[in-house]
Amino acid sequence: MTNKLDVVWAPWRLSYITADSEKTKDQTAKEPQIQTLDGGDSQCFICQAVADSEQPERFVAGQSKNAIAILNRYPYNNGHLLIAPKVHCGTLAELLPEIRAELIEQINHWLALLEDVLHPEGFNVGLNLGRVAGAGLPGHLHWHIVPRWNGDTNFMTSISDAKVIPQSLAALAEILREKQKR
Repeated sequence: MTNKLDVVWAPWRLSYITADSEKTKDQTAKEPQIQTLDGGDSQCFICQAVADSEQPERFVAGQSKNAIAILNRYPYNNGHLLIAPKVHCGTLAELLPEIRAELIEQINHWLALLEDVLHPEGFNVGLNLGRVAGAGLPGHLHWHIVPRWNGDTNFMTSISDAKVIPQSLAALAEILREKQKR
């Protein structure tokens, strides 16, 4: 007996997966250059957020000494966060052990905060290493925290290639920043 595999089509992701690197370079070259931290990459949106964290359009939810939490601009669900080291690096081996430990503590911190604010029924937490593994930004490590609710894959994704996210990134970023201050 064989199991039938359910296939979920996401054609809007194809352009992301097959992005032409030259086109991406042309688009980012038009953006104002930001002075990043030493060793940072001015083309990296995480390095830009580290250097320019007070700008609302960066959607920085918070940061610690060596880590930053950014709301994903293309969330799978409401509250989808990226937790990244402030230093630009693409492998775990490049990180000092104390930074790796701090990142795990930050993931734990943000899980608790999202639990308190959004009351999800579960989470997906993951790290994609390398472009073929799904890393859209393979040069800068980042963990995804995706809050999940029973039934959160609703009919909209099936009939209209759309996902309904009930809260704006700006509104959620403000709530998370305020909650952290307490």
